[in-house]
Amino acid sequence: MSRAIRYSSVFGLPIVFSKNMPLGLIPIAVSEERLLAGKHPDLSLLSDRPLSLETPAHLLDDKTTPADRLFVRNNGLPPKSIDLASWRLRIEGPGVQNSKSYSIEQLKDSFENVNYQLTLECAGNGREEFAPSVRGNQWTTGAVGCPMWTGVRLRDVLMASGVRQSAVYIGYYGSDTHLSGDPSRESISRGVPIKKALKEDSLLAFSMNGADLPFLHGYPLRLIFGGWPGSTSGKWLKKIFVRNDVHNGHKMNGYSYKIPCEGVPPGSDVDEKDMCIIEEMPVKSLITFPRSGVIHSLGRDLEVRGHAWAGDSSISKVHISTDFGQTWIRAKLDSPVNINAWQHWSSSISFPQKGYYEIWARATDKNSKTQPMVLPGWNPRGYLNNACHRIAVSVV
Repeated sequence: MSRAIRYSSVFGLPIVFSKNMPLGLIPIAVSEERLLAGKHPDLSLLSDRPLSLETPAHLLDDKTTPADRLFVRNNGLPPKSIDLASWRLRIEGPGVQNSKSYSIEQLKDSFENVNYQLTLECAGNGREEFAPSVRGNQWTTGAVGCPMWTGVRLRDVLMASGVRQSAVYIGYYGSDTHLSGDPSRESISRGVPIKKALKEDSLLAFSMNGADLPFLHGYPLRLIFGGWPGSTSGKWLKKIFVRNDVHNGHKMNGYSYKIPCEGVPPGSDVDEKDMCIIEEMPVKSLITFPRSGVIHSLGRDLEVRGHAWAGDSSISKVHISTDFGQTWIRAKLDSPVNINAWQHWSSSISFPQKGYYEIWARATDKNSKTQPMVLPGWNPRGYLNNACHRIAVSVV
């Protein structure tokens, strides 16, 4: 039975032109009802196959991102079910001396359980602004979040298998399937250099904000590499493969999660050999309060706040502007709660007269790298847009 026939009515209404519905699609009303369970109703559905959900900036105001407000970026189809009794994580490959297999309880009991608040961001966050436009989900600003993750250090688990000096990279494999449904094809299989894998905050996470991982976020176990593209933080994990060369899994090759090694003019064709794998995410900031479009009364100060982050680095200062970048005011900046956690900033703004204003935020990291005020260098997949975030304010 085709899905178009199976879903021949939605909420008691017939699907007009159901015979024309492409095979494999689920009516969006049914898709939203099924897939968005447990998510804030104001998240934006960018695609349902694979599922991509974006969080509006004003819903990211919490210092620790709630599970229902964390963006979702899938590359394939989530597993239909997980049997925890039979589930195992395998550690293997030429880069380790001994292969190992662990249940969730064995991981919890065999290794130190740790908590880290880590920033997770899609490499394509901000893609909508690229000109000329590029293919892919048209993320604006909300493919980012910073929950509290609980798990065990990937370093500890790898060391228990005996990491060889020849180890270069780790690759992950998950239980999600390719959009075609072909079980022999991977939906995504990426990884990180062994140096990043052995960092103290690189986690095998089984909990988010004190509860089991939500299914959409990789239950029962996922990788978390704070400050690197979210695509490296594999979900529904089943195997870690330690390699003596760069991982060659699906979406490690071609143009996926790569940018030109050198700057190119907008719209250029770039040869694959001239593309480099994205590692650290760039310095960036977000205004989470007030919501863009706010109407504010003249004569009253406006409280403004948000977050800033910078790959494996930390933020040294945040500035805000109300005159399109002509002058800047330094904001109050909090220290990070731990490495690779975003930092919170705040300020109070007064306006000289009634009218339309834009508030811009610009962060600088400890290495003196600063956000550009406009779109940074173009690339074929629309990655790493870290232009200043701006919101609209009407002063009356």
